[in-house]
Amino acid sequence: MSDRTDGSPGALLAVSDLHAGMADNRPLIESLRPGSDEDWLIVAGDVAERMADVEWALRLLAGRFRRVVWAPGNHELWTPERDPVRLRGQERYEHLVELCRSLGVSTPQDPYPLWPGPGGPVAVAPVFVLYDYSFRAPGTTTKEESLAYARRTGVVCTDEFLLHPDPYPSREAWCRARVAETERRLEAHDPEIPLVIAGHWPLVREPMDVLWYPEFAQWCGTRLTADWHRRFNVAAVVYGHLHIPRTTWYDGVRFEEVSLGYPREWRKRGHPRGLLRQILPYDGEGDDGNGAGREGAVSGGPAH
Repeated sequence: MSDRTDGSPGALLAVSDLHAGMADNRPLIESLRPGSDEDWLIVAGDVAERMADVEWALRLLAGRFRRVVWAPGNHELWTPERDPVRLRGQERYEHLVELCRSLGVSTPQDPYPLWPGPGGPVAVAPVFVLYDYSFRAPGTTTKEESLAYARRTGVVCTDEFLLHPDPYPSREAWCRARVAETERRLEAHDPEIPLVIAGHWPLVREPMDVLWYPEFAQWCGTRLTADWHRRFNVAAVVYGHLHIPRTTWYDGVRFEEVSLGYPREWRKRGHPRGLLRQILPYDGEGDDGNGAGREGAVSGGPAH
């Protein structure tokens, strides 16, 4: 954590889906710098797959920003063959938490840090909730039917092969446990202090409406979180995973998809809003409305 100060009030910034294991993304990550010594940075998952790449990126960012707040994505939770760290499931997550703590980075297991700058005070709540296949593929009613549909279309998330739920019997069981734990913490939070909820997967189903391949939605969250932005005092929701950077509003609450994405995506669309999204103070720029286009929509291919 940086202890520098230049007297400016700073901003709460966010990014996700850095994919530091991709050589072409590393120069972009190396270019991420605060505009003020008081800036905070939310990193909403998919830093990298290999533990060494996760550590490289978070160490770099923690040395530059006043505070870094991290929530895991599916890629950090993979156990790829080329990673010498062979931990799986809950043990891998716990290892990531301890790595973050050693770097001074806040995690979903830590007290919510209080953003004191412009637009605050606001508690930044990193969350880890996974998914439970409740966002079904079109025309299906069960997980089995939804997965079969995805296999027929060739749109199957790599999680099915590399994201192990150990010791839970399934990813959806792990999801239910994570949702229950997170709800308890959100319910215990002081309702007078607004929250920025930051996680990798969308809290609501609507952002998936623009996916090129709607069957990919089953790996994108859970219906169990659909009312959190209404139940709790939420100033904004930050997420990634979809690789569709945009601002939308649901029930009067701002949702920010803040992904950097893969080189093939950002080369096509560029970075019209910059590499880092300003969450607070909110400047009102970049609103796409709920009918944003499909540019950058996740393909659901093997890299996911």
